[in-house]
Amino acid sequence: MTTRISVRGFAVASATAVTTVGAVVGVAAGGQQGTAEPVELAAADATLLADIPVGGNTQAQTASLTQQADLQADAASAAARKAAEESARKQAAQDAADKKQAAEEAKRKAAEEAAKKREAELAASRSAERSAPAAGGGDFPQQASYTVEQVKAMAQQIVGGGQFQCFSNIVQRESTWNYRAQNPSSGAYGLVQALPGTKMASEGADWRTNPATQIRWGLKYMNERYGSPCGAWQFWQANHWY
Repeated sequence: MTTRISVRGFAVASATAVTTVGAVVGVAAGGQQGTAEPVELAAADATLLADIPVGGNTQAQTASLTQQADLQADAASAAARKAAEESARKQAAQDAADKKQAAEEAKRKAAEEAAKKREAELAASRSAERSAPAAGGGDFPQQASYTVEQVKAMAQQIVGGGQFQCFSNIVQRESTWNYRAQNPSSGAYGLVQALPGTKMASEGADWRTNPATQIRWGLKYMNERYGSPCGAWQFWQANHWY
């Protein structure tokens, strides 16, 4: 509750002082003392002044209002910080989701491009010119034995440049270009490890000793089963057999 003090006594005292001064002035001027009456009436009226609050309590109220304003400002600042943090969190989550989606999309496109490339290579390999000389040796004279370089030269002529590397990759891993290679467990035989080796008789009775006969049989097998030596090589890479 605000403490107030009365100024009524102060007003009366002031009025008395003013009356006294008026009387003195009247005497000095040669007037009558009655001229001070209006002043007295004014002084009497001054006793109607309202009470005024004590200054100390006013300062306390002002300080309280200041504290309330500070608290409100702090609360508003905390709310603003919380809103900013929440907004930043949501933005970070959205950015992470966008990056993940972009990475998945790039991966999908890369897989599609790789598949298209493989299809194109396979189509090109199938349309590549294939050599197929007559069975039984053809233009290659019979020999008692053949070096690896001689066998590779035969294969390059029979298979053709477009498919030779794929054919060579398979032969290297199946027999290391040994036309007499035989698997003791399965019985697979020759350059391309035909199983059983007697299958190669369809290309010539000399299938045991003639690399050209084995090469022709292997080329025919790869073309019929995988479309081309490169198709067979792709399968071999995935399965380590063909």
